[in-house]
Amino acid sequence: MDTVHAVQVIAIASGKGGVGKTTVAVNLALALAELGRRVVLLDSNLEFPNVNVQLGLVPRYTLVDLVEGRCEFSDTLMEGPGGVRVVASGSGAPSMVRLSRAQHSGLIQAFSEIADSLDVLVIDTATGIGEPVVSFIRAAHEVLVIVCDEPASISGAYALIKVLNHEHGMKRFRVLANMEINPLEGQNLFAKLNKLTDHFLDVFLEYAGAIPYDEYVRNAAQTRRAVYERHPRCKCSKAFQEVALKADAWPLLGGPRGYVEFFVERLVSVSKR
Repeated sequence: MDTVHAVQVIAIASGKGGVGKTTVAVNLALALAELGRRVVLLDSNLEFPNVNVQLGLVPRYTLVDLVEGRCEFSDTLMEGPGGVRVVASGSGAPSMVRLSRAQHSGLIQAFSEIADSLDVLVIDTATGIGEPVVSFIRAAHEVLVIVCDEPASISGAYALIKVLNHEHGMKRFRVLANMEINPLEGQNLFAKLNKLTDHFLDVFLEYAGAIPYDEYVRNAAQTRRAVYERHPRCKCSKAFQEVALKADAWPLLGGPRGYVEFFVERLVSVSKR
């Protein structure tokens, strides 16, 4: 009997901007690729795409071109650093939840084409709790919520988790502290968020670790390269490596089916409501 190749789908999310969400998505993708995983990094920010900017890539075709029929899926795949393949979004794109039935079918077929050559799909979501953001998060298998040491970050993360819990029944989230001075700060941030959710929501949070504040991140950004590629031995890159090792061990829940199919089918089901 043929077996279905399972693909891990990880959505990187936050309740507010400025917490380094895209930086996490990019560098986690590179760290997973270094572990030997075949990784595709999808920029799902339909208004302000950032992934290709951070990596210095100039896309010929984007996700918008794909769903509007101007190219094949293979045309959207750009070769990024470390063997990571990148699918760029496009500014001013129509909402994914308003795609036509034909566009949905094309998207499903497109992602299915690469399922056998893919181990992990990392999704850099847009900021906030709007419907397009939520639809991408709900379509993923793992949700990694990024927080940093400021009150607005905690309240934003809580608001995102609340919406996903109350309106969509999601109960399991992983939390990553970013730009922290020391590991204790990250644990304290997680404790604050966990205390809020314990009091008001029916959810389970799991601490995924902390990424330290590192000047090398700014240095890499100025050259439009990922810090994991430009400064692989810095403390920030080592922290991403630790998070990637954890993510690589996250169980594939929900049965043997491939999560690329799960991803696109959930997008379709949300759009039809």
